[in-house]
Amino acid sequence: MSDRVRILLVRHGATTASKDEKFAGSTDVDLSDEGLKQARRLSKRLRTMHIDAAYCSPMQRAIVTATTVADPHGIAPTQLAALREIDHGHWEGMVHQEVERKYAKEYAAWSADPVDTVIPGGESGRAVLDRALPALKQIVSEHPGQTVLVVSHKATNRLLIAALMGMDVRRYRDRLDQDLACLNVLDFAAADDARLIVMNDVSHYDSTIE
Repeated sequence: MSDRVRILLVRHGATTASKDEKFAGSTDVDLSDEGLKQARRLSKRLRTMHIDAAYCSPMQRAIVTATTVADPHGIAPTQLAALREIDHGHWEGMVHQEVERKYAKEYAAWSADPVDTVIPGGESGRAVLDRALPALKQIVSEHPGQTVLVVSHKATNRLLIAALMGMDVRRYRDRLDQDLACLNVLDFAAADDARLIVMNDVSHYDSTIE
């Protein structure tokens, strides 16, 4: 039996802040009705796949998404603080255009280098990677030969994928995307040896899937 580990890396579904394009990294917003529908469709898509364990960010949008997907498999997600979303500091709760206008200098610096720029009161992308990547590698180490669901967030997922694929992580925002309730599949030969099989797949959005 192979010890390779398959990670189903998922972004949570749409939230009550998604439509307004607000910065809500550390804000514990709930899934919207659309987000719940997205999670249910992903759950149905993965229902026939054997999933051995599940982990998620301790934020409600991730917990509900993970629980919805994991429930048919008879497992409950383990919450890991390291998987939470980036903290946008004093930008939290503001829409992007408002931040660009009110904090133009900060926004420009962050846009130029989203990895090492620290938003006042928040954290850098590198700080997110420093906590999330070891957590994901630990999950891989603890589940040899298994398939594991991991539900996190847009920036966190993009940083993880960029780092695991050997990309320049400073380009994670303009080179990678993570749609709401998307599925990424990573195959690990070892904790430091990952292959990206599926990325940002939202084929379960198909309206024929309820």
